[in-house]
Amino acid sequence: QAVAAMALGTETIRPVQKIVGPGNVYVTAAKMMLREYAEIDFPAGPSEIGIIADGTANPRFIAIDILAQAEHDPDAACVLVTTEKTLADRVRAEIGRLLEKAPRREIIEKALGHSGYVIVPTVEEAVSGMNEIAPEHLSIQVADALTVLNAVRHAGSIFVGPYTPVAAGDYASGTNHVLPTAGYAKTYSGLNVSHFCKTSTVQIIDREGLDAIGDVIEAIADAEGLNAHAESVRIRRSFN
Repeated sequence: QAVAAMALGTETIRPVQKIVGPGNVYVTAAKMMLREYAEIDFPAGPSEIGIIADGTANPRFIAIDILAQAEHDPDAACVLVTTEKTLADRVRAEIGRLLEKAPRREIIEKALGHSGYVIVPTVEEAVSGMNEIAPEHLSIQVADALTVLNAVRHAGSIFVGPYTPVAAGDYASGTNHVLPTAGYAKTYSGLNVSHFCKTSTVQIIDREGLDAIGDVIEAIADAEGLNAHAESVRIRRSFN
């Protein structure tokens, strides 16, 4: 109701021009339904983390990163893509130990029910898979993290190295943690200053400039059957 009130207006609130920020599935549905009345940032659903890891990664770090996303929401999704089955097994064991003391254990366990890990032959395949998933948060915990970073094409926010937890982006590192989920990182960027700006293009053409591009304008306009478009150039070019 609040999203609708902002988009459509009420007796005491004028309709707003833009609505941004994450929420549950109902908030996201409302934003999508009302985007013809007010611009939105992007669809932002339950939290996600994707982790790329090799044999050098610390399984306890990965486990707590997974729990940190899973505790957000029963619908949160966490996926580890690694080249090492041994690492995946150790991460599962660490998750079990950490869960014992987790205050939000019930929520975490529900989220873990639709999370998991994938074993791949190479780090390159892990990156390729993550580019398809386009996760909200992407953690890179491999030996050559910067090389992997350069190969990432789709992720909401990227956390490079073992000492860069997602919580840093949430609270202190300065990046915005309103991020696209559900694969929308392929087409949307995270919330940033540009979402609150717009641009207008400007053309200033003198007579010499119009002569330089006039033939092109006239030819395209004639081909489209838009006579007045073409004449708007011809008349100017014929004027002495």
